[in-house]
Amino acid sequence: MLQTYVVQVLTGREKQVKHLIEKIVRRDLVEECFIPYFKLKKRIQGEWQLVEERLTPGYLYVTTRDIDSVQQALWGVPSFTKLLGNDGGFIPLRKDEMQWLDKLTGAGDRTVDMSEGIIEGDQILITAGPLKGFEALIRKVDRHKRLAYIDMHMFGRTKTIRVGLEIVSKRDKQQTAGSE
Repeated sequence: MLQTYVVQVLTGREKQVKHLIEKIVRRDLVEECFIPYFKLKKRIQGEWQLVEERLTPGYLYVTTRDIDSVQQALWGVPSFTKLLGNDGGFIPLRKDEMQWLDKLTGAGDRTVDMSEGIIEGDQILITAGPLKGFEALIRKVDRHKRLAYIDMHMFGRTKTIRVGLEIVSKRDKQQTAGSE
């Protein structure tokens, strides 16, 4: 059965290790090897530019039917690689975790697009983008850095990740109530 596993690598070396895996591991063993990214706006030399950053630094993902053969092949990769698991073996992402990742990133591209939203009182409303419908997962918003911090259940635990979020307006509850 085709399943996705998480490989821990040295942070900052994800691309190099991904290329090594694609070069060293037999093509018939790995269906997909990917590093998820997210888009955000950053101020560079006084101008806002759309850039990409790693969604889960220090990790890449391998989709395979034969994790044992992939594990043996990873021994030939001349860099730190560690398949996540426990004493009982390697643990694939659960179906709901993979569906959530697919919904945010989309198969193929594996990049979370920038979302847009508004703040009404203490409520965050996402008006466009992949975070629409996931407002309950948002733990914190940094309006200046244009980031949302969301809780993501993966690797058997809850991990807080950053994604791009542009807040286009903010209204107090009194302004909202007065306009009705």
